[in-house]
Amino acid sequence: MTEDYGRADERLSVTEKVGYGVGDMAANLYLGFFGLFTLYFLTDVYGVAPAAAATMLLLTKIIDAIADPAVGLLADRTRSRWGRYRPYLLWGALPYGLTAIMVFAGPELSDTGKLIYAYIAFSLAMLGYTLVNVPYSALLAVISPSASERTKATQYRFLFAGLGTLVVGATARPLVDWLGAGDEARGFFRASILFGVAAVTLTWITFATTRERMAPQEAQSSPVKDDLRALFSNVSWVVLSIGGTLLVIGLGTRLGSLALYLKYFMTGGPADAGGPVFLWMDRFSVFITLGVIGQILGTLSAPGLTRRFGKIRLMIGVNAIHGVLLIAGFFLSADQFAPALVLHGLGMLTFGVALTLMFAMFTDCVQFGEWQTGRNTAGLTVSSSLFILKLGSGLGAAIPGYVLASTGFAANVEQNAQALIGLKIITWIAPGILLLGAAACMMLYKLDRALLHRIEQDLRKMRQAGRDDGAAEPVLPGDA
Repeated sequence: MTEDYGRADERLSVTEKVGYGVGDMAANLYLGFFGLFTLYFLTDVYGVAPAAAATMLLLTKIIDAIADPAVGLLADRTRSRWGRYRPYLLWGALPYGLTAIMVFAGPELSDTGKLIYAYIAFSLAMLGYTLVNVPYSALLAVISPSASERTKATQYRFLFAGLGTLVVGATARPLVDWLGAGDEARGFFRASILFGVAAVTLTWITFATTRERMAPQEAQSSPVKDDLRALFSNVSWVVLSIGGTLLVIGLGTRLGSLALYLKYFMTGGPADAGGPVFLWMDRFSVFITLGVIGQILGTLSAPGLTRRFGKIRLMIGVNAIHGVLLIAGFFLSADQFAPALVLHGLGMLTFGVALTLMFAMFTDCVQFGEWQTGRNTAGLTVSSSLFILKLGSGLGAAIPGYVLASTGFAANVEQNAQALIGLKIITWIAPGILLLGAAACMMLYKLDRALLHRIEQDLRKMRQAGRDDGAAEPVLPGDA
């Protein structure tokens, strides 16, 4: 039986919003583990040189980013009894989990062999992530025709994303130590299995609890070049993509260097025992946990702040505040852990607001594109956005390795003064400048509240007119 996409009520149930949200919890269990520990694992555990690790992270991200539009175009043209995007959650979840485990398997090889293995494993893991995450992100654009309902779903998404990162931040390091029993490489591998299984399970829950309410009136058959031309004529999408890229480069640089910064600058160097400072958590776990709590609070406050200030002014403000907080952190000394913790928590609170807004605004760009062209290309729009953001995250992941290599950094020894300054720059100054750039960029964004309301009303009338004219419902394979 064909699902009645167009006639369904626009309001999302709590079950569906939670079900959609846990999909990003899966992504953050998966990608959070990578983001926090990949550079550390490669340099301090697996023995890959910092510059080689940085190049690997950058090149594999580029390969992964190129795959995003391809998956988006494919998803836009997919027809199944589950819709366009949900089938990828069902069938992509298992490779998604298995490839993540490969990254931290750490087989005993020569130095060259280790680097080759890292390239292969990380490339496959990122492709597995793309196969699930691009359709998952595009699903938001068709889950409801209401911009306010999509914003609510985005709020749930990043609430659960924050919870996923919180779980990783609070438990990953202790799990590695416990499961490894003194063998850090074994601990990372076993912890990756737990997080991989959880990611697969949560992705299947998202598949089972969500629906696609909006479907194209006819099969997506326009030439790819026409879809791309329409996308790049959407000025607000271009502006949002550039601003978002600056944001993720900044956060990627900071989070990729944080474990090393705390190990070598704030904890007294590698000789520091690094034991628990609160309950079972060491300094790094406490830092990440408080940051994620801040991010969750930011996510929860985003709808109320949006109603008061509007998306554009709020996006400019939170990025500017975050940038200033990060630059201030550069001037902290090695014994000022508590002030660093406060600055990090406040910065991540603003990031929670910005992240929620950014993905809601990407789906607004989808609606604007449909309003302009009559074609809903959610997969292409979202995947192209992710393509650009992943290039940014690749740069963010690579920058710390290159900077450390240029300052004479060496793993597991006391660092020279130049290396410590480099750590401070990539942890505080560079991300702060990039966040201020993101704030400036968002001043050019044009999809304000009044225009979005007009677009929503016009699209609703267009869809209603199509039904009144007797337009055929989309026929899905197996429904005949």
